[in-house]
Amino acid sequence: MRKPLVAALFALVITGAGVAPAVAAPAHAATPAPASAPAARSSVVRSSAEHASAVRAPAVQAVTYAGTVALSNCSGSVIRMPNSADSDPALVLSNGHCLETGFPEPGEVIVGQTSSRSFTLLNSAGTGVATLRASKVAYSTMTDTDITIYQLTRTYAQIRSSYGISALTLSDTHPTAGTAIKVVSGYWKRTYSCNVDGFVYRLKEGDWTWKDSVRYTSACNTIGGTSGSPVIDNATGKVVAVNNTGNEDGETCTVNNPCEVDASGNVTVHQGINYAEETYQIVPCFGTGNKLDLSATGCVLPKP
Repeated sequence: MRKPLVAALFALVITGAGVAPAVAAPAHAATPAPASAPAARSSVVRSSAEHASAVRAPAVQAVTYAGTVALSNCSGSVIRMPNSADSDPALVLSNGHCLETGFPEPGEVIVGQTSSRSFTLLNSAGTGVATLRASKVAYSTMTDTDITIYQLTRTYAQIRSSYGISALTLSDTHPTAGTAIKVVSGYWKRTYSCNVDGFVYRLKEGDWTWKDSVRYTSACNTIGGTSGSPVIDNATGKVVAVNNTGNEDGETCTVNNPCEVDASGNVTVHQGINYAEETYQIVPCFGTGNKLDLSATGCVLPKP
């Protein structure tokens, strides 16, 4: 997990709201940073997917910061489902380990928790143009995936009318290996470009285990504070995953050092390589009015 900013400064162990997966913590940034941060991870793997992308680069969308948000300790984005209506209350996506009340425990699922958390909305240039506010935590967990989804007090139409910024749309299909992607951090106002290297059967970090995680090629050397950043498919402009962790020190299955576990139980460690959690499975769980329905057909998110 990436550490949220406060955790990076004051703790290196998981205690309540301590260290987190490849998320929020600080790190040396090429752009002015809100606070000092640990050095970015080194890149150690050059994959076949990365090489292939250089040969067959798809058409690239104009991926900007528009629609991304900065949290107090993490990154995030205003998102919508493919069938969301403009009149629906807007949603913000970040990581489960970015939740302001602390990390959800393994097996814990939080639904409908009151929240008044604020988010800085960015325009295409990465300039903060507004403060958005949550009305509740619609959904949060670190089990099987690492997501928090906030419901806002304003609709998509209100946000677009006031600031000219549209939400990012979640893809409803599984991402594909070799896809060119960008990880866009609203916290650091930094964008990382790389490719989907492949998928991890189980990604284990500390007490948490995530399923079918996205592994990046080495160019996406994301740092603390990038937790919750949307992972955007260059060709479609849609969100296919949410950035959440990376192996910092080469340790095995410890906090900030996730390990890969295959279907046979074999464990692999890639120091300096970073990961994200897929988001297509979120789409079936939100129906009319952006209302969460964990019993809906096709919804496989963990239930309370």
